[in-house]
Amino acid sequence: MANNVKLILLQDVDNLGLAGTEVVVAPGYARNYLIPRGFAAKATPGILRVLAANKEKIEAKRRDELVAAQAVAAKLMEANIEIAMQASDDNQLFGSVTARNVADALAKAGFQIEHTRITIESAIKMIGEYTVAVKLHHEVTAALKVNVVRA
Repeated sequence: MANNVKLILLQDVDNLGLAGTEVVVAPGYARNYLIPRGFAAKATPGILRVLAANKEKIEAKRRDELVAAQAVAAKLMEANIEIAMQASDDNQLFGSVTARNVADALAKAGFQIEHTRITIESAIKMIGEYTVAVKLHHEVTAALKVNVVRA
């Protein structure tokens, strides 16, 4: 079994850490995902010096992202998203509403949010009003009201 690899994160990575932190990951994850996408680099003295020099920029960028995420969260909480689905006479949907359906409805409303950031607690299989979570930032999650109507 291969040894884990020590890396320094160059950008914030969900479920792993913030930029500038040292992480230990599997070699395949480092080689195939983190390093090629520019999310991380091997922990060398040169990289540590560059990160120290850019620490203020990284923190300023993180603050800006947080403020932007909070602004989008406030708009999302006021938004009323409606999704039209085919349903039977007893309001049972033919299929279910997925995160991708919610992301498409958000795109029509002017919000560009990836479906991977949308969490639906339990499957939406009936007509009605539901609340779904939208993770905009590692510190900001918005509660979005989704109204499922008959198409």
